[in-house]
Amino acid sequence: MKSNSFHLGAQEIFERVGFGPLVDDLARMHLASPADLQDMLLEQPGQMDKDYCLIRAAWQGGAALGVKIASIFPANVSHDLPAIHAAYILFDGVNGVPVRSIDGNALTYLKTAADSALGSKLLARPDSRRLLMVGAGAMAPYLIEAHCTVHPQIEEIRLWNRSVGRRDALIDALKNERHVEAADDLAEAVAWADLVCCATMTSEPLIRGEWLKPGVHLDLVGAFRKDMREADDETMRRAQIFVDSRKTTIGEIGELVIPMEAGVICEEDVLGDLYDLCSDAKGRQSPQDITLFKNGGGGHLDLMTARHIESRCASE
Repeated sequence: MKSNSFHLGAQEIFERVGFGPLVDDLARMHLASPADLQDMLLEQPGQMDKDYCLIRAAWQGGAALGVKIASIFPANVSHDLPAIHAAYILFDGVNGVPVRSIDGNALTYLKTAADSALGSKLLARPDSRRLLMVGAGAMAPYLIEAHCTVHPQIEEIRLWNRSVGRRDALIDALKNERHVEAADDLAEAVAWADLVCCATMTSEPLIRGEWLKPGVHLDLVGAFRKDMREADDETMRRAQIFVDSRKTTIGEIGELVIPMEAGVICEEDVLGDLYDLCSDAKGRQSPQDITLFKNGGGGHLDLMTARHIESRCASE
């Protein structure tokens, strides 16, 4: 049934959008020319850390344009609220008429998780069976589901989080959908995993390169500022590095900025992005390679996801 509402709420979106078709659509859209992008970041002192307002605009000429406004309030986690809230408006790319208002949180969860899942689909070993989720925030359930969708052979899932209470609460919330076990020792859990997904608000690295076993795929989601990173220098030295978009990660996110400024890696060490990988550029070279994917989540991905949501909700 076709939706007649200008606004699409989260419930309707999640009922109609699945990760399998979304990941496939993102891969297809990466074959087109990149969208024009513009970001603006505002910040204010917060209770625990700085609070942010992020405005992202993307314009795919002749197809669509969209704007997302997101608030990032780190202290929300202590009040059982998501740290991020967002709103999105999709416009027609030919005449500029507003097409749809989309729940920004739902879009962000789907976009971010599908971005990482596409990266792992293209880079992780096809026989990956052990998934470690680092971080128990609002993104974690979606990342677990997206990775498991593109890797249906995953048999074991572990979850590590600084707060044991939040970790156990998420495991309990997921018990009817996925069997997830608690991880107490991060080093041991990283060494155990075939696929490590890290989505935290840390500024100091959590993942150490010495823990990574040959063949593992590392999906880094959390860092979005120039002073944030989730993996240490040794990780960057050992890994084959890929990003979702060179334009929105190189020089923009601490995961790359900090080790580049220290001379640990250089720009040439970023071997490709999703535009390259979806156009048949080589990714993983060997089953023993350690691959690293930095999920930067730019406005082009918001727009791609919004277009997919609109197509699904307008046609049913």
